[in-house]
Amino acid sequence: MEEPISLSALPMPLRWDVAPVRCQHDGAARLHIQAGPRTDLFVDPGGDSVQLNAPRLIGTPPEGDFQLAARVSVDFAATYDAGCLLVWADESRWAKLCFERSPGSAPMIVSVVTRRASDDANGFVVAGRAIWLRISRLGRAYAFHASTNGASWSFVRYFDLGAEATQIGFESQSPTGTGCAANFEDITFARASLPDLRNGS
Repeated sequence: MEEPISLSALPMPLRWDVAPVRCQHDGAARLHIQAGPRTDLFVDPGGDSVQLNAPRLIGTPPEGDFQLAARVSVDFAATYDAGCLLVWADESRWAKLCFERSPGSAPMIVSVVTRRASDDANGFVVAGRAIWLRISRLGRAYAFHASTNGASWSFVRYFDLGAEATQIGFESQSPTGTGCAANFEDITFARASLPDLRNGS
């Protein structure tokens, strides 16, 4: 059994639910995850496929509201390559906020909420190779936000997984490619409630 990974920026240890090709971290607020080929986290709502083999590093957060954020950069090579923040209950209930390469080759914010089947939604195109992503818990609900500067946040999604116990963490994927490296830097965790979903805070 692999040893848990501890980052001083986070109040809980992390463990691999699915192991990566490679992982590096500085023990503080920086993490690198290399996904292998044809890796994804998606349950096709059309019933055509279920793919849950993307490497994911998750841990159980403390009780109460919180905000988990990171600056994410991705070595994009193939369509749907991505680095993601993840909320995980079990294989049928989870959600991810992704910095992903679109079919048009543009970096994009994408969110997926899965309650048996995946509800996939595109956000906005990103002009650059890095973006800040954030997960906020508000009571039993979660909110996804993204930011180009780490200060002003754009609302992406607000949802409830319908699960009492959830874990949070990081994921990398390469559904159509030969592998993908995702970098998570400036990782922060705040035990604080988000005051407003849509005012940029």
